[in-house]
Amino acid sequence: MHSGVSKFSFPTTIYFGAGAIDELPQYLKDVGIKKPLVVTDPGMLQTAVFPRVEGVLRDSAIAFGLFSQVNPNPLDSDIQKAVDMYNEEACDGLIGLGGGSALDAAKMVQVIAGHGGKVNDYDISTGGNENIKGPLPQMVAIPTTSGTGSEVGSCSVITSVALGRKFLVCSPLLIPAIALLDPELTMGMPAALTAGTGMDAFTHCIEALSVKDFHPMCDAIALKGIEFVAHYLETAVKEPDNIEARGYMQLAAMMGAVSFQKDLGAAHSLSHSLSAVCHVPHGLANAICLVPVMKFNKENCLEEYAEVAACFGINTFDMSREEAAEKAIEAVADLKKRIGIPDKLSDVGVKEKDLEELTEKAFLDGCHQSNPRSCTREDLKELYREVL
Repeated sequence: MHSGVSKFSFPTTIYFGAGAIDELPQYLKDVGIKKPLVVTDPGMLQTAVFPRVEGVLRDSAIAFGLFSQVNPNPLDSDIQKAVDMYNEEACDGLIGLGGGSALDAAKMVQVIAGHGGKVNDYDISTGGNENIKGPLPQMVAIPTTSGTGSEVGSCSVITSVALGRKFLVCSPLLIPAIALLDPELTMGMPAALTAGTGMDAFTHCIEALSVKDFHPMCDAIALKGIEFVAHYLETAVKEPDNIEARGYMQLAAMMGAVSFQKDLGAAHSLSHSLSAVCHVPHGLANAICLVPVMKFNKENCLEEYAEVAACFGINTFDMSREEAAEKAIEAVADLKKRIGIPDKLSDVGVKEKDLEELTEKAFLDGCHQSNPRSCTREDLKELYREVL
């Protein structure tokens, strides 16, 4: 792995490397932020990461506000509370610190602080993205998990309290000005969280690759992200202090988010509903649902899945495309098993009685509309049943 801190853009300016956090004051200055609001979750305050970030800011005499009440799947009500604090503290920019929930929340604070209104006003399914005109306050994203890739993404996933479901807010203006990827900040992640978030990054790459839109750049990035996960996720889970594995998983998460500019598929519709209805963490939900969705899509994705098999180091030279695709699905199932992902939704508290509501909300979710094989409401229910 590259040693030191390197800089590249795609289009976010990305600082990657152990110790990158120490340059945070300069990065804030580069984008004109004088007093940031740090947006994070309550658990982050109990880790070694927050004191380190706090120390870097205080050592440079940078005043900041702190909002630490982001829920695991951020609620529209969280955003309004954070905006109130942003205004009370007279902040002029954001630092999103944590996993995808904290980063997504910080992005929405940008929108409401810049434009006003309610979070639901910007729901992409109702054309709300057209209301995001800019300029918005600048944001530095500091991920402490390796899953969503929200640090380079243009979308925010929010849960509506009133509707009891997730919705997307998307605009190029939501892409953070800077993504600060310091693998040292991820080394305290527990094994289960490393596994779930890593499979989230993997699902992004698999589904983006499978979408039939023509986007060879995203396809290439997705394949490299799949390769990184195949080679480094198990090590990151089982050797939590392995800085090389942690770094490559950060890159895989970022590459997953870049690649799903193409779009996502049915696994995400199933997962979004599971998080909203049954509060299953997003990455874990994706991990459980991915294999049945790959089986469902196989005949439409033979070429793509053959490439996935190659990313796992499987020699597909003498195989038919169908054989190679089947080997890819087996490899994904085996990876899940090796890193301790549960086989069934019932293992994470989902009940038979939840199926109707889960199916209804999964069908309302837009991700399955770009799935490589069309999904009916009944298809989605059967996919749930397969892993219930």
